[in-house]
Amino acid sequence: MKKTIFSLIILSLVLTPLQAQKSKKQEEAKPEGYKFTTMVSLPATPVKNQSATGTCWCFATTSFMESELLRLGKGEYDLSEMFIVRETYENRIMDNYLRQGKGNLGEGSLSPSWLRVFNEEGIVPQEVYSGISYDSPIHNHRELQAYIDAVTAVPVSMKKLSKESDEVVNAVLDIYLGEQPETFTYKGQTYTPKSFASGLGLKMDDYVHITSFSHFPLYTEGLLEVPDNWEMNRFYNVPLDELIQVMDNALNEGYTVNWDGDVSERGFSHANGVAIIPDMSKIDISGLTDRARFEKMASDRAGLSFDKPYPEINITQEIRQKGYETFVTTDDHLMHLTGIVKDQNGTKYYVTKNSWGTDRNPHGGYLNMSESFVRAKTIYIMVHKDAVPTAIRSKLGF
Repeated sequence: MKKTIFSLIILSLVLTPLQAQKSKKQEEAKPEGYKFTTMVSLPATPVKNQSATGTCWCFATTSFMESELLRLGKGEYDLSEMFIVRETYENRIMDNYLRQGKGNLGEGSLSPSWLRVFNEEGIVPQEVYSGISYDSPIHNHRELQAYIDAVTAVPVSMKKLSKESDEVVNAVLDIYLGEQPETFTYKGQTYTPKSFASGLGLKMDDYVHITSFSHFPLYTEGLLEVPDNWEMNRFYNVPLDELIQVMDNALNEGYTVNWDGDVSERGFSHANGVAIIPDMSKIDISGLTDRARFEKMASDRAGLSFDKPYPEINITQEIRQKGYETFVTTDDHLMHLTGIVKDQNGTKYYVTKNSWGTDRNPHGGYLNMSESFVRAKTIYIMVHKDAVPTAIRSKLGF
């Protein structure tokens, strides 16, 4: 018995340092992960889900305007995205007819479309107009879009707009999105969409759209040649460094930013909550076999595990322009920037509110886009004009 106890003690003395050494190695092998420190955090309403629709432009802009209402001390509002979408369908259907069927009838658009509808038709709360009048628990515009494509082809082929064709289009929109309310009661008061919009105190002329490209003159307004710009809106053009200055100044001064850009790159990972432009030449994959290296480099997330901050490419105006002109940078998605954070290496990221719901990543539907990513992949931003630094405003003339 004594020998057994003695043996167990010896074994324990031998194993304890081995286990400690193993534990230390496991700790060393544990991924460092991203460690973010909040620099700026601005109020925003809850994350929503655009679901099976191409209406990110409306969700992002609505979120932006809801933050504007918070900034202005108006309280928290839940505005109806689908009221705006419904009106935009009517606008794009007429545009498509006048373009002899060659317009953009798809679901995508840009934030100026939101501003146009607000000015012309107003807006309503979400509880008044949900935009789901069909058998679905979530937004799903696949069938709606198919009918829109079909019925709008008829007047084009006949070269004639008629009362009946207009009624058919409106019937389709009514069936799927619901009839538009002429009046409604909200918190004990009766409104029309226009009177409700007027009462919010938002002035659409206060918001400006800014981009940064070299194929049209700086400090002028130029056309962005992306398919979703079917209304042919024009955008102020500034150097890339000044675009970043506008974003930083806005966020630091309490204004959020509406962002449009490309999310198709390997460095964009909503699931991991980060978006980066990694310098692949500095990512070590030397320890992999030839086959594993090939398979890893061929994957969409080649060489990226998102378990630590990566070295990123220094994005210049020239690199950015090349991405646009070679269609590597495309107009994919709109989101809402609500803050700034820095990682453990001091790299700056923009806190980004997405519209893909709260359960598709562990960050409640938010992600952080690095400055490198934003410099490369921004198509344009929308901000309140007072958020633009005075020197830049002077150059732009507003």
